Amino acid sequence: MSEENFINQLQAGKQAAFSQLLDDYQQKVFGTCISFIPNREDAEDVAQEVFLEVFKSVSKFKGDSKLSTWIYKVATNKCLEFIRKKNTKKRFAFMQTILGNEIPLDKTSYFTEVNHPGILLENKEKSAIIFKAINTLPEAQRVVFTLAKIDDKSYQEIVDITGKSLSSVESLMFRAKKGLQEKLENFYKNESS
Repeated sequence: MSEENFINQLQAGKQAAFSQLLDDYQQKVFGTCISFIPNREDAEDVAQEVFLEVFKSVSKFKGDSKLSTWIYKVATNKCLEFIRKKNTKKRFAFMQTILGNEIPLDKTSYFTEVNHPGILLENKEKSAIIFKAINTLPEAQRVVFTLAKIDDKSYQEIVDITGKSLSSVESLMFRAKKGLQEKLENFYKNESS
């Protein structure tokens, strides 16, 4: 079935089309969510919200991007909403900022479930530190870095998902890498001294 047909069926509220959409995108959307929210339970909750939003809004989908791009855009936005809400809560206090040498060493268990295909790090603790550092990046950098490095999206896909130009995506990526490098260098310098 062509994508256009499929979208028409979704917009007509056909149950079979929604089941197909779930089958096709469940794992992909979950993969994107766990890239931003490295906790299985929360990532699953957000992934469900993504599908509710997709089912609710598909009638407004204009077809000016690929369906998959639109779904990833919804997923990215839902993840950011979740992180913003979480960041205002106390259990995210340790993530507020990595200022110079001050690395919050609160060993909350939030990052212990980093079992994401994109993360093949030697140990959980290291991934927790990296996720804390990623979360201190400005939002635009964090989105580009997470989509590229953790969710394994191509620059072209990121351009489509974020609506930013290619040069803007490249520049954000460069600044994100630089920022992370500085934060992590500071951290490891303090660890070894």
